[in-house]
Amino acid sequence: MTFKQILQTRAKKSVQAKAIHKFWPYDVILAPILTEKTHKQQATENSYAFKVHSDANKNDVRQAIEFLYKVTPLDVRMTSVVVKWRSQRKLVRKAYKKAIVRLGKKDKIEVWV
Repeated sequence: MTFKQILQTRAKKSVQAKAIHKFWPYDVILAPILTEKTHKQQATENSYAFKVHSDANKNDVRQAIEFLYKVTPLDVRMTSVVVKWRSQRKLVRKAYKKAIVRLGKKDKIEVWV
């Protein structure tokens, strides 16, 4: 198997949704992240941030957004937010996975707590 064929098989594997088959779309997207920074991103870039399940990948988040909000995302960016500790104190912030979803200019999501 050549290197090009190995990359093609890897690409096929990465396009498939992983967690959406195990969970409902309501379980993939846990909560919206509402901060000053995300509010600014909503106004300027039309992008929204969500806490997502730790097993979810970009395709799972894309399918869940399409199912829940009836909009099609242009792109999805994923990041893992690490745990935040303080010395001689307890936990400050738990670790979670974050997805930033960018929509088209005409699409909008009503996000409330």
